[in-house]
Amino acid sequence: IQNPSSLPPLFVPLLPSQPLPLSPAAPIKTPAMRAKPLQKRKPQARRRLAVKVDTKKPKKPPTAFFYFLEDFRKTFKEENPNVKSMREIGKACGEKWKTMPFGEKVKYYDIATEKRAEFEKAMAEFIRRKENGEESEESEDEYK
Repeated sequence: IQNPSSLPPLFVPLLPSQPLPLSPAAPIKTPAMRAKPLQKRKPQARRRLAVKVDTKKPKKPPTAFFYFLEDFRKTFKEENPNVKSMREIGKACGEKWKTMPFGEKVKYYDIATEKRAEFEKAMAEFIRRKENGEESEESEDEYK
């Protein structure tokens, strides 16, 4: 046999460190065919479709907790003027809300249910006007 470097590339024998394939279906893995380490892909930003937001649609009212948070924030800032982090205020408010008896929460639940009822009336009116076509596209063009 001649020197393997002088032979054409098709006739290069297998290296002794490589085992022979056991079946004809098993591929021969040469150093060039070895799997490369997987490279992590950078996540592509998902493009969101532009959703038309109806500016005349009523907004949902806040929950009872948010009405409590409003009151609690005022008193907490008076008691702790040096604390300015919303994170710390939120944590303290959450703890207070969890430990607060239901009797004290009723005040905030009442406010929230009143606001919810107003929202549902406004939403029903909005849907009725939209179905009747009272808010036509012509009126939207006036604002542009």
